[in-house]
Amino acid sequence: MIKVILKETIESLGIIGSEVTVADGYARNYLLPQNKAVTATPANRKVLDQQKKKFDLQIAKEKGFAEEMAERLKGVMCKIAAKVSQEDRLYGSVSLRDILDALQKQGVKIEKQMLLLSEPLKTIGTFKIPVRVYRDVETEITVEVVPA
Repeated sequence: MIKVILKETIESLGIIGSEVTVADGYARNYLLPQNKAVTATPANRKVLDQQKKKFDLQIAKEKGFAEEMAERLKGVMCKIAAKVSQEDRLYGSVSLRDILDALQKQGVKIEKQMLLLSEPLKTIGTFKIPVRVYRDVETEITVEVVPA
C-alpha cells in the first residue's frame, strides 16, 4: 500500500487534494502515469498546502456545477416500452443501459456510474431512480415502464 495525493477528484477514492492509501499497482500503473495523483512525500505535501486554495476553488466549482445539473435532472421522466406477457410481466428486464439510452434520446446525458439502480426493473410501473451527480449531491429521475 502506498499513500498518494489526488490531483483530481476520483469518485471511488476521494476529492482533489486529499491524501489516500491505495494499492501499489493501482498507483504505479494508473494514478501516477495518468497524472491523477502524486506520491505523498513531504515536498509534495508542501506543494499541496500552497495549492490548497486552488483546490478548494475547484471543489466549489465542481459542486456548484453538480447542484445545477441535479436541479435540471429533478423533473426528468422517461418512458420505456417493454414486451410483456399475458400477466403483465416483463420478458427480461429494463436495465441501466435501457434507461441511459432512453435519457439520451431525450437529450439528457449522464454517466453510467451516476445512476444508482440496485437491480434491473422487472415489472411495469413507475419507478424513482436515484442519481448521484456529485459526492454529496443526489436527485431522482422518474422511469415509467409501459407495455409495448
